[in-house]
Amino acid sequence: MNQLISIKNCRIENSRGAVIPRLDWTFEEGQAWLVIGPNGGGKADFVNALSGMKDLKIVANDGGCQPAGGENHLPGAGFTSVFGDSVEIVSLERAARLIEEERLNDESEFVEGGVDIGRTGRVFIAESICGAIKKNATLPEEAKRLESYPAIKLCGIEKILDRGLKYMSTGEIRRTLLARALISGKKLLILSDPFAGLDIQSRTILLDFFNTITQKQLPHVILGMERWHEIPDAITHVLEFKDKKITFCGPRAAYEKLMEDRAAENNQKNDDAKARLSEDFTQTLAETSVLREASPADEMVAANETSRPTDQTQGAAAASQVSENQNPLIEMNHVNVGWDDHRVLIDLNWRLMPGQHWLIQGPNGSGKTTFLELITGDNMQVFCNDVRLFGARRGSGESIWDIKKQLGIVSYRLHVEYRMVGGTSLLNVIVSGFRDSIGLYGAATDVEAAAAKKWLALGGFAGRENESFGNLSYGEQRAILILRSAVKTPKVLILDEPCHGLDESYREKILHLLELIGEGGTTTMLHVTHDPSEVLACEHHVLQLCPDQNPMYKIVER
Repeated sequence: MNQLISIKNCRIENSRGAVIPRLDWTFEEGQAWLVIGPNGGGKADFVNALSGMKDLKIVANDGGCQPAGGENHLPGAGFTSVFGDSVEIVSLERAARLIEEERLNDESEFVEGGVDIGRTGRVFIAESICGAIKKNATLPEEAKRLESYPAIKLCGIEKILDRGLKYMSTGEIRRTLLARALISGKKLLILSDPFAGLDIQSRTILLDFFNTITQKQLPHVILGMERWHEIPDAITHVLEFKDKKITFCGPRAAYEKLMEDRAAENNQKNDDAKARLSEDFTQTLAETSVLREASPADEMVAANETSRPTDQTQGAAAASQVSENQNPLIEMNHVNVGWDDHRVLIDLNWRLMPGQHWLIQGPNGSGKTTFLELITGDNMQVFCNDVRLFGARRGSGESIWDIKKQLGIVSYRLHVEYRMVGGTSLLNVIVSGFRDSIGLYGAATDVEAAAAKKWLALGGFAGRENESFGNLSYGEQRAILILRSAVKTPKVLILDEPCHGLDESYREKILHLLELIGEGGTTTMLHVTHDPSEVLACEHHVLQLCPDQNPMYKIVER
């Protein structure tokens, strides 16, 4: 068979040294590869190196370096590819880097009206066809007729082409990246965890697309996934990474058999891990209580540690009883949000009572992130609406810090902001959760450092407190941010697609940790997810956003 990519006795290295010391792999015509593996195991390094990311190189172990477009193999070692630099990657990492670029280039302070929308989806996609487009320049004809491209319709982004990239939802920006990749004419597309953040309809469309394009092999596609979930039928071969080395390379059928053999053993391990995590969580809360202000809520924590409900039904009943005797944590009265001719939320009336954990649902672009940003203060339209947090109407003179200290947040926006200060140590990231800051300004106290180490150990990062946040894989970064959000046991924990980029092991651990937090009686959760398997048992209340209906939302119980 015709070889498309050949890697023999190579390593992947960055400026600090080798990240994968030994690599052997070939990609042949007619094959469709899935690259899979746990967070930090090497999968992300591999696909990023294949995509030509500047800070990663594939280097022959005999000392030579063969460029991706090389004609011949090095004797005994080397890297060759028929694709050259005609490679495009669509990934959570790429999406985050794109938003970082937009943030760095923001010129709002120099723009009349104080708003610089940055590059629109139209400009970003058109640049893949006709090169860089200067800001405020007349759009080339290619940009004006993007709606006629099949890829734009396939990805369902016709209505958001003229929206600024930084104003798109997570799912919208992923679909914009995919459309650009398809229109770019690149010969190899690398789709890394492409279903993360997509609603059911978008995932179905993408699965069908992958199966169709793989059969045509124009362009060729490599799929990267964090876990064995929604794998397209067209996949023929699997490459698995763990502990920075290849642990499986071969046909799909053989890998499926391996997965079956692992399943029975993993089930017992997962049960044992959940039991240990429950014990460790209770102990960590008790040992770090000195860093939480004394309040009625803290007294509830202490009571729960000695008399946790024996099942979720009792826990829900207790939470309901508490909420009947307390004031709302958050209220929204006749809230309307939109811009230009686009209306996101219309006449929304909703309130959050203590102990009532909510699941927020709706298709991509329906306003889920906008809804959450009214609470976090990241959407300025909160000040022209009746939104009340902890008894005070926003814009009535309350301090943003008074609000922040009662919130824990995990979101795509927070992840991007933290990546922009990526040199922060893991210990300081966790400590910043106590101080509600992005990064840490001022040294951690001994008490804070000790508490941070306990939370890191709880999340599986024991002994790694001095590692840099920026050096972690995207999924590991997300796990750290979840721990950061929980350390102060906030009154309200906001979770916007918290499991993005998490492998199966981290995902199981984080979901169980969130269940424990939900059962604790102190923290009330708001949770956005498109994945039914991530819905928590304690989430009995559902806010469904329905952009094409009147009214545009409904409230249901589950």
